[in-house]
Amino acid sequence: MRIVTAGRLRRLKQDAEQARSRARKVQEQANAAWSRHVRELYAVTDRAERAEATTSEVAEILARAMEELSAAQQELLLKDIEIRRLREELEGEPLEGRTLTVLLHYGEPHTIYASREDAYADTATHGGPPDGVWRPCDERPAAEFKWRCEAFIYDAGSNGFRRAFMPAPEPIGSVV
Repeated sequence: MRIVTAGRLRRLKQDAEQARSRARKVQEQANAAWSRHVRELYAVTDRAERAEATTSEVAEILARAMEELSAAQQELLLKDIEIRRLREELEGEPLEGRTLTVLLHYGEPHTIYASREDAYADTATHGGPPDGVWRPCDERPAAEFKWRCEAFIYDAGSNGFRRAFMPAPEPIGSVV
């Protein structure tokens, strides 16, 4: 049997109060840790969802880019085949006096044709005037025309092609 004195009872109450105080602090720390954990979990989940969405977008962009690349490669292959065909055709025939027609788009070469008729027939697909509605170009630079056909003729002296129709040279020192 044990006798409990008032001093012992007071110490037990103090110990119990300290234990309760410590338990409250530990509970507060646990709650704070749990809150941090939940916030971090939400943040990580949000980042993962955004990363997944971004990955999907990038995959779609990459798929479209691969389709465009494939189409461009196919177009290059077709143009390469056409260039080889034209070279073989040119090598098989004498070049002297031979003409080629170049379709220019704002002054930049777009397509080369074996004949003017081929050029006129094909330019309608590029937005040019169809079948012979072409008018002679004036002296403005080629860059000022949306579509323009220029004829080039083989010149044996330069071992290359030159414009078939050159503008008339103006005398030096003439006033325009």
